[in-house]
Amino acid sequence: MIPASELILRPNGAVYHLDLLPGQVAETIITVGDPERVAQVSRRFDHVELRVEAREFVTHTGELGGRRLTVISTGIGTDNVDIVLNELDALFNVDLARRQVRDELTPLTFLRLGTSGSFQPDLPLGSFLLSEAALGLDGLLAFYPPTDTPDPLAVALVKHLDRAGTHLPVPPLLARPRLPLLNWSLIPDLARGITLTAAGFYAPQGRSLRLPSGMSPQLLSALREFRHDGLRITNIEMETAGIYALATALGHRSASLSALLANRAQGTFSTQPAATVERLIDRGLLLLAGIGTADAVDE
Repeated sequence: MIPASELILRPNGAVYHLDLLPGQVAETIITVGDPERVAQVSRRFDHVELRVEAREFVTHTGELGGRRLTVISTGIGTDNVDIVLNELDALFNVDLARRQVRDELTPLTFLRLGTSGSFQPDLPLGSFLLSEAALGLDGLLAFYPPTDTPDPLAVALVKHLDRAGTHLPVPPLLARPRLPLLNWSLIPDLARGITLTAAGFYAPQGRSLRLPSGMSPQLLSALREFRHDGLRITNIEMETAGIYALATALGHRSASLSALLANRAQGTFSTQPAATVERLIDRGLLLLAGIGTADAVDE
């Protein structure tokens, strides 16, 4: 039995932070950072059956084209992702009344629709990117069971930085997703790469206002030059590694789709961020509508 201090429930039986009950969430879940973006997504649904707000966690469940979907805001950062992924999983895979893990587990599908900064000069503002893997520089992954062997990509990165005479402030921990069965050809201009998930927006991403960043220009340059198995570090944000690590460990599929609003290499920012996010939402819903098509591939 899971103690009350570990699985905290509200008086009505809802999970503590999200204020949600079993049955209120679909098995296909869109995550967004900004609570206001939830309504931007759900206004495209054919109908909305549920709206719940609890702190920064806003949840709408509805239907689009005959498919039941939930969209939920995580807020910013993997600390919030830790709450959202664990409590959503508990709604399906823990008997909340008996406080016991269910014998039969339900796999979920998570699609993150977020914003990010491009790390490479050739990735244009307003373009979209799929995270093939994510390097967690935020600290969350260290508190969960490690994989049996270090990922070759993370090992190669450390060696690359050693040769460049620099190093990351924290050990990089790699998270790889079990990608959903989505027809990615529906987004022909979709770039792919490795995402850096940072612990903050300013110094952890190499930004300096009045305080210097530990992500030195030498380190940032070395990260841009890294290549492994045809992949490079393409963008930096604050949630993807947490989503990928927890979803995979819990047996769920996940994908992170980002709109690139900043180009960190060139020092530029989009002049139409709102329009870019609207296009991102349309493409994400198009992908979900393509689940089960003949040419969908289990990647």
